Amino acid sequence: MVLASASSQSHMGGWQMMEDGEHNYSIVFNFEKLFDEPSFMEYMLKNWTNCFIYSVIYIVLIFGGQCWMKARNRFDLRPALAVWSGTLALFSIAGAIRTLPELISTIRNRSLQYSICVPTYFRGVTSFWAYMFTVSKVFELGDTLFIVLRKQQLIFLHWYHHIATLIYVWYSYTDHTAPGRWFMVMNYIVHSIMYTYYALRAMRIYLPVVVNMTVTSLQILQMVVGCLINYWSFQIKTRGEYCNQSYDNIKYSTLMYCSYFFLFAHFFYNAYIRKQKLMKKVS
Repeated sequence: MVLASASSQSHMGGWQMMEDGEHNYSIVFNFEKLFDEPSFMEYMLKNWTNCFIYSVIYIVLIFGGQCWMKARNRFDLRPALAVWSGTLALFSIAGAIRTLPELISTIRNRSLQYSICVPTYFRGVTSFWAYMFTVSKVFELGDTLFIVLRKQQLIFLHWYHHIATLIYVWYSYTDHTAPGRWFMVMNYIVHSIMYTYYALRAMRIYLPVVVNMTVTSLQILQMVVGCLINYWSFQIKTRGEYCNQSYDNIKYSTLMYCSYFFLFAHFFYNAYIRKQKLMKKVS
C-alpha cells in the first residue's frame, strides 16, 4: 500500500490510499517484479511525441509500398502471417489473463467508479502489462505490411485505427489516465480473439462467417463501452469528484471511440448485411 502524494490526496475525496492493485496474484513473474515503471514513465514524458514520427514512417511505408507493389506480383506470406498473428494472439491472451483479474477485483473490492477513476493499475503486476500494451501499439503497425505485400485491399478504417490508437495510448500514458484500465483490458481481450482468428485463417483453417461477425461485433461493443466510460468519467468530474482523466483526454478519447464505432459499424453493414442482401437478390 502506497500513500498518494499530498497534491493528489487533496482532490481524491474518499480515495485516500493508492493501492498496489486490488488483485492478490498468487504467481508473480520475475520480469513483472523487476519492471521499473517510474523509469518508463520518465522516458514517456520526454519521448511520447515519437508516436507522431512512427505514424509518419508508417504512412510512408504503407502507401509507398502500395506504389512499389503495383508492378510486382503479390507475396503469399501465409506462414509468416500465421506466425505473426499467432504471436500477437498469445501476447494478447497473456495480457488479458494478467490484467482482467485486477479489473474485476477493483470493481468487487472497491467500486465501479474507483475502477474508472483511480489508476492503481500502474502499480504491481499490471504496471508491466500497461507498459507492454503501450509498446505493442508500435509493433501492431506491422499488420499493414502484410496487407500491402499481399496486395489486399487497404481500407481507411485499418490504417486510421492503427495510427489513432498509437497516438492516443502514448499520449494517455503520460497522464496515467485511470479509464485506461478499462481500455487496456478490453483491447487485450478483443485482440486475443481477433489475432487468433487471423492466425487460423492464415493457416487455411475454415471458420464460419458467424466467427467473422462475432469479431467485428466485439470490436463495435468495445467502442460503445469506451464511449460510456468516457461519459461517466465526465459526469464524475463535473460533480467535482476525483477522476484521473483530463477533460482534454475525455474529448480526444470520445472522438476516437465514436469514430471507431461508426467506421466499424459501416464495415459490418457492408461486409455482412449489405452483402447478404445482394446475394439474395442475385439468387
